[in-house]
Amino acid sequence: MQQKPVTNLAKILITTWNTMLFAMVWVMVYNNRTFDSYKLCGALLSILIWCIIYISFCRLYKAFRIASCAIGETVFSQMLSFGFADLILYVECCLIDNEYVNVFPGLGAAALQIVGTSICVLVAKRYFMTHMKPKKTLLAYGKHIELTEVENFCKRLLKKYEHLFEISGYICETEHLATLERALEDVEDIICYEMSMDQRYKLIEIAISRFKNIYFTPRLGDIVLQGCSNKNLLDTPLMKYEYNYMKKSGYFSKRALDMVLSVVLVVLTSPIMLLTAIAIKIEDGGPVFFKQRRCTKDAAEFDILKFRSMIVDAEKHGVTPCKEGDPRITKVGKIIRATRIDELPQILNILKGDMSFVGPRPERIEHVQQYTKELPEFTYRMRVKGGLTGYAQIYGKYNTSAYDKLRLDLMYIENMSLIQDLKLLVLTVRTVFTPESTEGFEEEKSDEMKELTAKKVS
Repeated sequence: MQQKPVTNLAKILITTWNTMLFAMVWVMVYNNRTFDSYKLCGALLSILIWCIIYISFCRLYKAFRIASCAIGETVFSQMLSFGFADLILYVECCLIDNEYVNVFPGLGAAALQIVGTSICVLVAKRYFMTHMKPKKTLLAYGKHIELTEVENFCKRLLKKYEHLFEISGYICETEHLATLERALEDVEDIICYEMSMDQRYKLIEIAISRFKNIYFTPRLGDIVLQGCSNKNLLDTPLMKYEYNYMKKSGYFSKRALDMVLSVVLVVLTSPIMLLTAIAIKIEDGGPVFFKQRRCTKDAAEFDILKFRSMIVDAEKHGVTPCKEGDPRITKVGKIIRATRIDELPQILNILKGDMSFVGPRPERIEHVQQYTKELPEFTYRMRVKGGLTGYAQIYGKYNTSAYDKLRLDLMYIENMSLIQDLKLLVLTVRTVFTPESTEGFEEEKSDEMKELTAKKVS
């Protein structure tokens, strides 16, 4: 790809700059406080450990995706990556020295890391925007999908990635195969949007023979295949579905993680929760907590706890989804919703065992009943315990459709593991500070969710 040399150069410059600054401050200030002897070996080992931590977080946060991510998103991912690495090595120094070490040299290095990274990302991004030509892309869509939905999908795609894609046209899967082949001649990429599996397979086969880049929205069957393993029992290939989410070893490790983290977080966040409770009480004198019936594993119901962010009796006229700029949200509510503080009481739900830290978000009973009418497969996400965070919370938005939420949650269910949970917990740190994921419903979104879900599964 034409942007690879620029991406690789930017990656090298950012990594070198951040590593150099850490190494300089560590050697000049912290190394002597950490190692009484073998100072050179200690310094080299510490720098190596820092590099491993930094690169690991960069991979987790995709902090080098300069071409496909916004400048602010890339810089923030970098800040988290070298910030965690800096903090871990600083804590190591304090523990070994058995006292608090001056933090200001480290903060100064972090500030320079932010400045250097920002400049490098800005320059590289500007280069892409001015020198790189977006690829001509064909969008092929399913026969049950209306053109307005296709146009809306393209609008959302180009809003963020117009420097990568140039949509040259739309084509329905009902067109003759020869027409589809001709449409592929003048494009570099193809996006298969909600196509039937048969037609998608035929089109992908043609695209692969012509070395076109292929993107496609997965059907539920595609995602379920992620939970299969290869079995070489005969000379005929076999695949076996493993039911990963039912393994007892995974359940016990997951519950242990929930217990340890919830106890630690209750202790650490208790001052914040106390101040929040006082602020809510002072504003209107109403109850501090808001309880809501939700569904978790095997459709079991429980009361989810939240700090109240709306006026008292906000739903006295029935369940109404929260909209952007909703007048029912209180002044304190705006702050705690934006910072996710309103979710903190759910730590008690996790400690009790109603929820887990990671899993499909437990839905309101009314929503479950609505979604399962049009989409029976929606119950599949209740085969595991609901979670405080999950795939749909990290990779989706508050107003993501029910069908897309299901696909995201199934991706988690079919790949469940302790490592996966730890990764998603770390990724949640970035999501908390991403405004896009806290968007409320648009005015018409509640009705659209029902309509679009019905169309996509028909």
